[in-house]
Amino acid sequence: MVPTDYYLIVAALLFTIGVLGVLMRRNALIIFMSIELMLNAVNLTFVALARQLHSIDGQIFVFFVMTVAAAEVAVGLAIIISIFRLKGTVHVDAINLLRG
Repeated sequence: MVPTDYYLIVAALLFTIGVLGVLMRRNALIIFMSIELMLNAVNLTFVALARQLHSIDGQIFVFFVMTVAAAEVAVGLAIIISIFRLKGTVHVDAINLLRG
């Protein structure tokens, strides 16, 4: 039996890696994958705490988070492809579509 603390430590490390990826990288795809990594870290936390508390509520919440993440992937990748076709790059610094 693996203690819940280990799961929480792994989730914290994954979340930290995701935050660093969002803050340090300039490629939109890398930022997008970092956000997904943070969502998966939160999902791991929900499942670990649901197991600790002998409840299924955390796993149900993870199901809804995964559903929203799947929709986010579809819309986000469509936006990234559209920006790449328009600008020819996915670097965040080079994209200035909202400037007047």
